[in-house]
This record gives sequence, C-alpha cells and structure tokens, in this order.
Amino acid sequence: MVRSPQSQSPSPTLPPETRIGAVLSTYHRELCDAMLASARAQLASAGLAEDDLVVVEVPGAFEIPLIARELGMREDLAAVMCFGLVLKGETSHDYHIASAVSHTLAQVALECDKPILFGVLTCDTLEQARARALPSGHDKGREVARAAVGALAAKAAALEVGRERRKAGFFSGLGLGDAP
Repeated sequence: MVRSPQSQSPSPTLPPETRIGAVLSTYHRELCDAMLASARAQLASAGLAEDDLVVVEVPGAFEIPLIARELGMREDLAAVMCFGLVLKGETSHDYHIASAVSHTLAQVALECDKPILFGVLTCDTLEQARARALPSGHDKGREVARAAVGALAAKAAALEVGRERRKAGFFSGLGLGDAP
C-alpha cells in the first residue's frame, strides 16, 4: 500500500526554491487579505521564502480563473492559491459565479498540470464569511496553504511511486510487448 505524503509526515515542507502564486480578489478586501496573510504565514512555516510568493490582485471572484491560468502557465510557479468571496444575494447570481469559478479552476489545474487551490468562500452571510476567513475562526487561508504544500508533496510522490517498474499500464506484464 502506498501512503500519501500527509500520512507520512504531519507537516510536509517545501523544497528549496519553490515559488507559489496567489490570486487575490479585492472584493471584500479585509477578508481576502486575512486569508492571504494566514496562507503566507503557513507557507513560511513550510519553508517558503517571502519573495517566493507571487500575488496578483483581481477585482472579484469571476476574474480569478483567468489570472490563475496565467500564473499556472508560468514554469517558475509550482502551485497557485486563489482567494475570494462570493456572497449570496437576492438572486441566483452567487450560484452562477461560484459554479463558474469552481469548475473553471478545476479545469485550469488540469490544463496547467499543477495544483490550483480553491480558497473562494461561498457563504450566505458576511458573518459566515468572517467565521471562515479569519484566523480566529476556520482560517481558510491556512487551510489552502496546507493543501498547496500537501498537493505538491502528493504530486512529487505520484511521479516517484512505481518508477522502478519498466512499464506501466494494462499491457505490461501480460507478455504482449508494446501492444496499442
């Protein structure tokens, strides 16, 4: 059985020279800034140098995926954290924004082949958002940073697991050679 990096080490650290990007919505700036500050502190405890966090601000949550993709395409960044807030309103606007952002960020992760972390709060009220964003509450910023470190460790482990085997896939071990 292969163990995940998290089960092997309670606090994985980042390799030297790792750089991480962050997309930060300025809508509800106080809460988004609080999430970024917590993430920054958590990444520092994992070994990230202060200058190795690249932050780009966007006006709102809907703009996050485009900039996450731009950062994700950069070869010098290992992961991208995304911070924003979508509050429920009187219409279904929040549902459409949150759905578009979450689905597109998942697509961006696959396109860029790197972790794109979802730190976009989708709350009914500002009080719920505060309870999730601030360090005195759920501390989503710290959670997203931990997920970034864990995802990078898991990706590195996935690239190494079973590497000693000559071939992988359905046809290996069946004596069929390089069948299609």
